[in-house]
Amino acid sequence: MATLLPPPKRQKVYHGIPEPETVPIAPSPNIVVQFVSEDDGTPLAPAVNLPANVSREDLQGLVNKLTAKDEDPVPFQFHISLPADAASGRDTSRVVISTSIESDVLSHPSHAFTPEDVFVVHCSPQSVFRVRPATRCSSTLSGHTSPILCASFSPTGRLLATGSGDTTARLWDLGTELPSHTLSGHKGWVLCVEWEAMERKLATGGHDNQVRIWDPKSGKPIGDALKGHSKWVTSLSWEPIHLNVTSPRLASSSKDGTVRVWSISTRRVEYTLGGHTASVNVVRWGGGGLNGKGVLYTASSDRTVRVWDANGGRLLHTLQDHAHWVTTLALNADFVLRTGPFDHTGKRPASDEEAQKRAQERYSALISSTPELLISGSDDHTLFLWSLFPSRTASSESTALAASNGGKLKPLARLTGHQRQVAHVTFSPDGRWAASAAFDNSVRLWEGKTGKFVATLRGHIGAVYRLTWSADSRLLVSASKDTTVKIWDLKTYKLKTDLPGHTDEVYCVDFVADKIVSGGRDRTVKMYVLSLSPT
Repeated sequence: MATLLPPPKRQKVYHGIPEPETVPIAPSPNIVVQFVSEDDGTPLAPAVNLPANVSREDLQGLVNKLTAKDEDPVPFQFHISLPADAASGRDTSRVVISTSIESDVLSHPSHAFTPEDVFVVHCSPQSVFRVRPATRCSSTLSGHTSPILCASFSPTGRLLATGSGDTTARLWDLGTELPSHTLSGHKGWVLCVEWEAMERKLATGGHDNQVRIWDPKSGKPIGDALKGHSKWVTSLSWEPIHLNVTSPRLASSSKDGTVRVWSISTRRVEYTLGGHTASVNVVRWGGGGLNGKGVLYTASSDRTVRVWDANGGRLLHTLQDHAHWVTTLALNADFVLRTGPFDHTGKRPASDEEAQKRAQERYSALISSTPELLISGSDDHTLFLWSLFPSRTASSESTALAASNGGKLKPLARLTGHQRQVAHVTFSPDGRWAASAAFDNSVRLWEGKTGKFVATLRGHIGAVYRLTWSADSRLLVSASKDTTVKIWDLKTYKLKTDLPGHTDEVYCVDFVADKIVSGGRDRTVKMYVLSLSPT
């Protein structure tokens, strides 16, 4: 007897539409995750077994619980480093976890990870406050009649100073976004403006070889011009407030190959640093040193970086690793040295003693785990990371003095990758990152403590002249020859916001609180404000 087959199952139809076929969803695999510190790679807790689709927010909550920080949660950024072979040829050496390990890491185009791997997740604590990104131009400030060459916010963020080729500097009130004072006196381009960290004085240097000191409240000069340089002034740097709160000194570098340290109270030169054989392009006043009383770092077209004792001007080190002009320097303490006692809370100290104490606390907190670090950038397309005064607890690997090399100072790292001259380098306010801009139209991001390459930020179509960070170290801003100012997303290493508005090259940019300011060849100052919706 023949076997009868059952009739085929009829497809269900609802109002003439066939029932959609259901595709079973594969469960998310379980993975082993090891959370480690971004600072030194030490485990934060024992390895845990988790579903791969746990969200980034849940990972953040888990890390806070594992590290007993659930009473006062700390925001974290997470990333997983790519293997060397998978990272080669890419614009980034790490995968940032923005959604989940499953969507960001297991689905990464490199296919470098499988669910059987142990996922080492680097945890980087973020600021407890957040700066929202600017989205619109709030003001176009006119007044300068020549290109704007430099711009700097005051330590409290209440005032802005700009210097121009029209021989004047200008002060702008950020509350009203209107001009406050015009500072007239220079007889050549104003090339640099620098605020004292207590916001009591402003220094300007120019093409007329002079340094001038101004009272920002009245806009009047404080005394006569400081004369002594025989060529134009290239850079200015004030003595840190935690070292001298009552009458900080000022250092000026010049095309004449010297650096002069001025006593503002006596209007005289305390000493002159004359060891360089070509233009001194940058001077930075550091807050540490062998005795903790401050050092001066100078970079020159003679291809060297020199380090001096700030009390007397004794030469401490000569760094000779660059093969061309050294044009830019940055310290990991630059932000706290620049802002002194003022932090994001906006509290003003009641006395000089309180200001000095608060400035010392901010500086000590920054260098508690890492000593004062220096990055130098050059026309030889490279940068070097230096640790010249390592702390007593620093490991031998972090020590800059190599006995095996005849006592010659060795850099912690050589940072390569740029294809043309390095125009600017700057540390993030928390010292965790360093960013460099170059004439190859790119910005490169590095680990601030090791110099390890992190990512290349591409989007500009002209040379990148200047960089600045938000106070929370989450946003990086660049100014370029291509007439744009760009904000970069450090979670994705992609462009976050494009800020057009300028009609010519943008030479300078600065970031304070929720405002970005830029200036350039079109002779206007553009001010951008934060978005009205939270990020």
